[in-house]
Amino acid sequence: MSIRAVNLSHIYSAGTVFEKAAVRDVNFEIKRGSFVAIVGHTGSGKSTLIQHFNALMVPTSGTVFLDGYDINSDKSKLKELRRRVGLVFQYPEHQLFEVTVSKDVAFGPENMGLSKEEVAQRVNDSLKLVGIPEDIYEKSPFELSGGQKRRVAIAGVLAMRPDVLVLDEPTAGLDPKGREEILERVKLMHEQLKITVILVSHNMEDVARLAERVIVMHGGQVAFSGTPAEVFSEPERLEKIGLAAPQISYFAAELNKRGISLGNGIITVPLAVEALKRVIPKL
Repeated sequence: MSIRAVNLSHIYSAGTVFEKAAVRDVNFEIKRGSFVAIVGHTGSGKSTLIQHFNALMVPTSGTVFLDGYDINSDKSKLKELRRRVGLVFQYPEHQLFEVTVSKDVAFGPENMGLSKEEVAQRVNDSLKLVGIPEDIYEKSPFELSGGQKRRVAIAGVLAMRPDVLVLDEPTAGLDPKGREEILERVKLMHEQLKITVILVSHNMEDVARLAERVIVMHGGQVAFSGTPAEVFSEPERLEKIGLAAPQISYFAAELNKRGISLGNGIITVPLAVEALKRVIPKL
């Protein structure tokens, strides 16, 4: 499922002394089945932007299209729209409320009016996909670790079978192990379900490793976009707007300056390792 923004703007408190343009004349298209990262410093408009993807926010001007359909053209279809575009906010575990993990994940499908058998199947499939063991299904979600709670919350969205999954800083506040578990599951979801994944993140290493395309936001606008290799090949441009390229790319650039050429597009550790293997025998 594709998402296209056309001249999209959102102004808070329009017409008052508190007026602020959070998103300004944004245009882009996210293709069906792609994995796209949206990056930008705090206040760049990322979170406001993604809330337009399932009409939680209505544009001040401009349009958002979902597979060519104007999502704000018919309010009676909002329920179906929000099923198709699943949005996971920061700290989604704060929205857990049921007495068991399975009941929490079942909440959305039950409200869709599905049969008990279909609900049970969706609960099981979603929890397996996010890596929650069966012996935890009937435990209270509040007994789980932070990373497990986060995965249960994501499973609750997946149980609605969305065509697009939007994740706003899904690893915020987690320890390194929890971060890695979440990211590996996000990657697996994209590969297995073939859904469109939109990841909002400030971690450039994660973006370089996972995303197929990067949209860079600054001042409520799209500053530039491209593949991770294209975006991170211009660290000076990123630094001017308060961002940075992955640390490994600075390491590769420094070696290049010293005559040890690793080549261009070294934005992940595995790429650096492979490049070093090629050049070390020649040194």
